[in-house]
Parts: sequence; C-alpha cells; structure tokens
Amino acid sequence: MAEHYSSFNRRGWRWLLQRVTAVFLIGALAFHFVLLHFVNHAAEISFMGTQARMDNIGYFLTMWLFLITATFHGVNGVYNGLINMGLSGTKRKVVAAVLVAASIALVVQGTRVAVAMSPMF
Repeated sequence: MAEHYSSFNRRGWRWLLQRVTAVFLIGALAFHFVLLHFVNHAAEISFMGTQARMDNIGYFLTMWLFLITATFHGVNGVYNGLINMGLSGTKRKVVAAVLVAASIALVVQGTRVAVAMSPMF
C-alpha cells in the first residue's frame, strides 16, 4: 500500500489557514454567484452597478477578503503541490520568493481596482 505523504504539517498555521480560507471561499463564492449570476444576470452587470455595490462597506470588505483569501489559498496550494512533487533546496526558495512577490502584486493591484471602483474613497 502506498504511503501517504503531504508537505502540510497538520499542526502548522498554513495547514489551518488552508482549511479556514476554503470554508470562507465556499461562502464568498456562493454569495458572488447568487448575486452576480442569479440576482443580476451577466447582461445587466454595468460599471455603475459595480460602483453601487462597492459603495456598500459590507460588500466592499467581503470582496476584498475574497481577494485576500483566494490569493493565499491558491498560492499556498500551488506551493505545497510543488513541494509534494519534490521541489527542494534553492529552487524551493526561489519559487517561494516568486509566489510571495506575485501574491503581493495581485493583492495590491486587486485592492487598487476595488478602491477605484468604490465611491467611498
């Protein structure tokens, strides 16, 4: 029988955050789909409608947290998948640095877009 191997330390903070972000993402994604695919159909989505939604602090924070948690969840999953495939040594450090830099860039740009879309700021 094959051995089970995972790079996740089940007592580590990244393991716990991967599970917590997954739960949040399920709820946020459901909210997003219901609001933007069932309540407002794709043809009805407009810049003005987006600004109106982003003017609501609850909606703004939910979408911003969606950005943060999706970024962490995705990057952490990719990183651990690469480690499970045998990534180690210098390559591991380089990949970690690139993923961190890409994550920061994504969150900064996503935040800039969210702020630009919001009449609150």
